[in-house]
Amino acid sequence: MTAKGTIAMLTGGGDVPGLNPAIRAITIRALREGYRVVGIRRGWAGLVDYVRDKGADNSESVQELSEAIVNRAGRTGGTFLHSSRTRPSHVPRERVPPHLSGYTEKVNDVTKEVLKNLEHLGVDALIPIGGDDTLSYGKRLHDEGVNVVAIPKTMDNDVYGTDYCIGFSTCVTRTIELANRLRTSAGSHERFLVLEVFGRYAGFTALLPTMAGAADRCVIPEFPPDVEHLTELLTYDRNRNPSRYSVVLVSEGARLTTHEGMSFEGDDTDMFGHRKLGGIGDKVAAALKEYSPKYNKGRRIDVVNQRLGYLVRSGDPDALDSIVPMAFGNLALDLISKKEFGRLVSIHRGVYDSVSIQSVTSEKKVVDVPRYYNTDRLRPIYEFDGAPLFISAATAQRRPTGD
Repeated sequence: MTAKGTIAMLTGGGDVPGLNPAIRAITIRALREGYRVVGIRRGWAGLVDYVRDKGADNSESVQELSEAIVNRAGRTGGTFLHSSRTRPSHVPRERVPPHLSGYTEKVNDVTKEVLKNLEHLGVDALIPIGGDDTLSYGKRLHDEGVNVVAIPKTMDNDVYGTDYCIGFSTCVTRTIELANRLRTSAGSHERFLVLEVFGRYAGFTALLPTMAGAADRCVIPEFPPDVEHLTELLTYDRNRNPSRYSVVLVSEGARLTTHEGMSFEGDDTDMFGHRKLGGIGDKVAAALKEYSPKYNKGRRIDVVNQRLGYLVRSGDPDALDSIVPMAFGNLALDLISKKEFGRLVSIHRGVYDSVSIQSVTSEKKVVDVPRYYNTDRLRPIYEFDGAPLFISAATAQRRPTGD
């Protein structure tokens, strides 16, 4: 133990570029200020699987962190602490570790074990880094008395209470890059280009690349379009293009007026009740082929259909996702030093700040459709006076002035 105590951190949910820079920033500053730093491996799973027995091998659950360890990983993508979608309050019976007894329900809340494990590790402050699912359990631990400071991370940029989440810039950067690369195939064959991108409930990852010129139209979860109307618009775009192709970005959580609900790969759900999304791009592509003769003098237009998926979340972080995680990590240490717990570090209209962790579960952050999305033309509204940098501001309880 050190004079100041122990700080633990974990990364939960999907990986994004920028997690390792955040871990590095937290670790280096904390160690230099006299804290002990441990990484919880595999998200909340590390705190579920941890064994409190003396001499138990917990190397798969906890890792002591040093400057040498985090410096090696700090410039890379992903998370070297690994991640999972474990939810300790909803653990299926078959997933309960063998060393835990008494958890025989179909779904079990093992939070009391997590609290005992944090105490056994001597954790004085916990920093979960994740999206609204991961951070909602961080809020639960805060409610249970744990000293929590949270950092927002998600490709979708949909954590309420912050304009920006780690991973979003790299996602948008990769989406623009890949859309521009795939134009060559679409243009060579005079086709529609359909790109399925991230976005379960929020369409920022489709809207912003379209604003930047990566696509002619976009389909977002907040508004279900008529796909025949989309075909008419894309045909118009294609026929005005000298290379005779057009591009549409489709959020994975988007819905169509002709199809009920979202599109899923299967029926399995994770511990947060989410089924794996996928397939809306296929439905849009099939519909475009079907309706295109009506708007193209009886001739069908073929489609290049690509799901970008993990291509936009893999690899090294871009500049913004190297800088913001560093700042978020230092903000978290500032809050811990001042003993201001139960906070979510944030950016609000371009300024670093923090808000109550309660904001994570208060409501969803989604595209402001009347302000930023033309539902008739299925594309962004290009009006930016007074708009936040990332077109994704969210109101939440901020610190009082002078705090």
